[in-house]
Amino acid sequence: MNKRQFLRGLRVGIPISLGYLAVSFALGITAREDGLTALQATLTSLLVNASAGQYAAFTVMAAQGGYLEIAIVEAVTNARYILMSAALSQKLPATARLWHRLVIGFNVNDEIFGMAIAEEDKLNPFYYFGMMVVAMPGWATGTFLGCSVGNILPERLVSALSVALYGMFLAVIIPAAKKNKVILGVVLASMAVSLGLSVWPLFAGISSGTRIIIITVVLSAIAAVLFPVREEADGHGA
Repeated sequence: MNKRQFLRGLRVGIPISLGYLAVSFALGITAREDGLTALQATLTSLLVNASAGQYAAFTVMAAQGGYLEIAIVEAVTNARYILMSAALSQKLPATARLWHRLVIGFNVNDEIFGMAIAEEDKLNPFYYFGMMVVAMPGWATGTFLGCSVGNILPERLVSALSVALYGMFLAVIIPAAKKNKVILGVVLASMAVSLGLSVWPLFAGISSGTRIIIITVVLSAIAAVLFPVREEADGHGA
């Protein structure tokens, strides 16, 4: 079972890796412009694996910011991963071991989270591991290439390749929205609110990660109150 789930994760992780390769190529170019070597930039991609967080870190480094400043910027930029981690902790089966949770916690990001949370049943940790094994090298490799060879690819081509990630998100959202009107409503509401916050002067200046946190907390709370999920009682009459 674990081997089959791991292989399934490998297959699912291929389009994620290809999208990462394109997106992180641009990240590598940014890292080089901010004074990082290819080795340094690649290590950040292996250890951090968060596009917005890495862009923010590179910007602070280029501005000669201190360690504390970098830590604060990273905490704010990547705060949305706390919500994702909480959701994944509920998605894992009770049999999941501590090391399973620690490995998953090392690489929580938008795309892999989206595929993991879309599982109808409990999340098999090895399915997640399979996606990680393919996706993480793609992100690191793209960063290395972008930092070492620079603008060898046209900017339009790099941008076009990254469309694969958006296509993957649509593949996750559309089937669930077609089956459940509540999910459809939440998706449409989140899109509308996200657009509104991006143009509203009061929120336009905050980071996209912070806007995601606000939207997620508010809309999920409203949906939970209005449309609670009734869990079936277990065999012990709980």
